[in-house]
Amino acid sequence: MSSEFTSAPSDSGLLAAYGWNASLDAAFADHRAAGLLPCRVTGVDRGRCDVVTDHGPVRAVSTPVLSPDPARTVCVGDWGALRPRTGEPPLLTALLPRRSAIVRSTASARSEGQVLAANVDTAAVVEPLTGPVAPARVERLLALAWESGATPVVVLTKADRHPAPGRAAAETAAAAPGADVVAVSAATGDGLDALTALLRGTAVLLGPSGAGKSTLVNALLGADVLATGEVRDRDGKGRHTTVRRELLPLGDGRVLIDTPGLRGVGLWDAAEGLHRAFPEIGKLAEECRFHDCSHTSEPGCAVLAAVDGGILPQRRLDSYRTLLRENEWTAARSDARLRAEIRRRHREGSRSLRQFYRLRGRKE
Repeated sequence: MSSEFTSAPSDSGLLAAYGWNASLDAAFADHRAAGLLPCRVTGVDRGRCDVVTDHGPVRAVSTPVLSPDPARTVCVGDWGALRPRTGEPPLLTALLPRRSAIVRSTASARSEGQVLAANVDTAAVVEPLTGPVAPARVERLLALAWESGATPVVVLTKADRHPAPGRAAAETAAAAPGADVVAVSAATGDGLDALTALLRGTAVLLGPSGAGKSTLVNALLGADVLATGEVRDRDGKGRHTTVRRELLPLGDGRVLIDTPGLRGVGLWDAAEGLHRAFPEIGKLAEECRFHDCSHTSEPGCAVLAAVDGGILPQRRLDSYRTLLRENEWTAARSDARLRAEIRRRHREGSRSLRQFYRLRGRKE
């Protein structure tokens, strides 16, 4: 280990390019007093991680901050405290509290959350225009993004391969209320300036394999930093050229986090995210006759009335129901009290429905 690295932080301001600011500096005071150096995690492997310090990038041992809970273990985007060691790789000894995190449910039998990226300001939901846009997938990723506390942006890539990218963006906006939608082409550069203006702070790219995320990163950086692969013509799918999450500086203190293609993204504790992703359904639900209306068959349901009146698309309601059930089921896997509450709501809803029809029968 060089003496330059083990010295006090320099005035080069390298960490500022990765988002370091006065607030983080104040939060790091106790760690600095203990002789530790600030760093940001740019890549994670088993037991090791790549971090950037004020002196440059370095490979560190991350064992002290590993956790059996996937939601608490070290992740790309984390800010940490690094302990230099003479003749040995430095040790990542602590993580600063996260201000936001993109979290999905794990595939394990237990109900756990897995952090995809930490300390995120902008979540870019990437969808390719090489085929029909999948609104249900956009809605799912938007719920994930809204729940994290980041600002979502929908990015329609490969706009040069679509006959009417503007129309596609307008149609996609119907599935993304409250989020900006921009169509871009890494090949021609169209839309890149508009997208760059929307990427604030730390931005993470979320989307399926073959969506062109790595190509988009290269276009935004102005260099071929990430490997890219061809997409199969027969099904529009691409290989996973990005095999791990990476953090790259974009300039002006902004950074990009590229993620591997997401084949499946389960919701985890995303009730608020669902509310933000489907605001019109929440507004309509306030007018339902029953406060615990499930919007399936209850009389006096304002949501169903909006569907019948052509105000709310049936597809949008179906997507909301699917995600709501999934989110409740995931939470109930590890929460016995929640399981009991779900059963109670179901019984009360059935009881209210039966009572309504009994009273109506008497009046008739």
